[in-house]
Amino acid sequence: MNKIKKNILLGFLLLSTICIAQTIDNPILQRQDFKNTTNNTVTVTNYKKGNTNYLYVGGDGGTIDVFSIDKAGTLTAVSNHKLTNDKGPARGLVADSVDGTDYLFVGNKGANAVEVFKIQNDGSLNRVFVVNDTDQTHLGVVITLQVVHMKQSSYLFVGGLEDNPGLSSFKINSNGSLTHIQSQKDDDKIHTDGIIGMFTHKIKGKTFLYTGGFQDNGVSSFRVYENGTFKNINNIDDNTTDRYLTGTYPVTGITLGGNHYVVVGHRHHKYYKRGNFIKKKDFVYHGDAVSVFKINNKGALIPHSTLIDDDKTMLSGQTRIEILSISDKEAIVAVGTRDDESIQLCKLDAAGILTPLHYLKTGYPIYYGLSSLKIDENLFFVAGSVRFDTKKLVSYKVSPENTNTNGKVLRHIVNLKFKENINEKEVSEALSTFENLKNKIPEIQNLEWGLNDSTEGHSKGFKYCFTITFKDAHAREVYLFHEAHLQLVSKVGPLLEDVFIMDYWTKE
Repeated sequence: MNKIKKNILLGFLLLSTICIAQTIDNPILQRQDFKNTTNNTVTVTNYKKGNTNYLYVGGDGGTIDVFSIDKAGTLTAVSNHKLTNDKGPARGLVADSVDGTDYLFVGNKGANAVEVFKIQNDGSLNRVFVVNDTDQTHLGVVITLQVVHMKQSSYLFVGGLEDNPGLSSFKINSNGSLTHIQSQKDDDKIHTDGIIGMFTHKIKGKTFLYTGGFQDNGVSSFRVYENGTFKNINNIDDNTTDRYLTGTYPVTGITLGGNHYVVVGHRHHKYYKRGNFIKKKDFVYHGDAVSVFKINNKGALIPHSTLIDDDKTMLSGQTRIEILSISDKEAIVAVGTRDDESIQLCKLDAAGILTPLHYLKTGYPIYYGLSSLKIDENLFFVAGSVRFDTKKLVSYKVSPENTNTNGKVLRHIVNLKFKENINEKEVSEALSTFENLKNKIPEIQNLEWGLNDSTEGHSKGFKYCFTITFKDAHAREVYLFHEAHLQLVSKVGPLLEDVFIMDYWTKE
């Protein structure tokens, strides 16, 4: 069996493995773990090398953090890397295998460059190539990358933003270097000004690429040829009735029941200052929604359905859409939002209709830092905050809804043991700061605390106990990543010898 046929077979087997997984009824997200990152999180992607799943987290300051994640959702730090010239943020992270070598492709937004790293056996990175913007390419303010595998070669498609937008194609060589193939400058017809999302469908032996234009408010389809060149097929514009493409942002897709779909979200321009970098300032806001497009046999986009945001969904300011198919008839769709600070779960059925399921209030805004993966039979989403004060990567497991919590409240018990050299004034100030959280975080339903009065001798030196009540898991997540709580941890943490925390559900 030659290498090409072998790769096609392996890809088919992988897709089949994902699709035959069992359906989860009423899925919800449950936080499993979180770890500190070097900086904020702008982009997250995942890649399996050997038997280990790795996460690549890009942030401002030109940093890339590498973590591993196990089947329990536990995160372990592996390494940290800097982009050239300490620029950044690191955008458009894409990991893939080319000619048997694993690479991570990175958009260096601040340096107008694409960097290529070889993924080492332990998941760490080794830079092998950098390509900078030229007059012939459109790598300015690099945002999104997409690897496209053809029969004989693989190509990297690059989309940018702002001054000189357009779409470019590079051949990926065996050593990780990139050879420029074609660039097409944005014009009034196509939607390539601010490509923040791309997706590829293969239909009847033909390859099609779909792009979203953040600045020109629409989506476009392209035919990709064997030599890496491409040609525009059709373009769909925003309107003020049934299309929601102002500030087109995430673009993804899936094939279900023999139908090919492209799913598109947007962070509407209303969420930015009109005098900022938004080019078309005469926009009209008519709500938020996720749009589904059906693809015909010619690869063209056809408006199909929309899921409109309402008071029961969290879809304001969509910045990332991840799809993980768990059966051959439906898929779980996760929509990460910057403005609602949430992850909204939806079901996409074979007819191309999105139905909202549960959502989780994360307590922090998601930019492009949301990635889905499957480990054994467990489904996970990994997210990070674009906020500079958070600097954490969080793992969530997709699980069936726990109906045992209905009608109950959540108690959060925090026991504190201060260091022996901490004076009474410092202790008093720390306790007051803790108590004052109830005035800064509205999600706290009740907060009380007291000094240990047990006479049994099993308190293990813990003297202070705080009991916080939340009405649901959403409130706890908001509290956990709230600015006031993070400031408390930063201020009080160094004073503590130990802390012991337990949560439980109970009837109010």
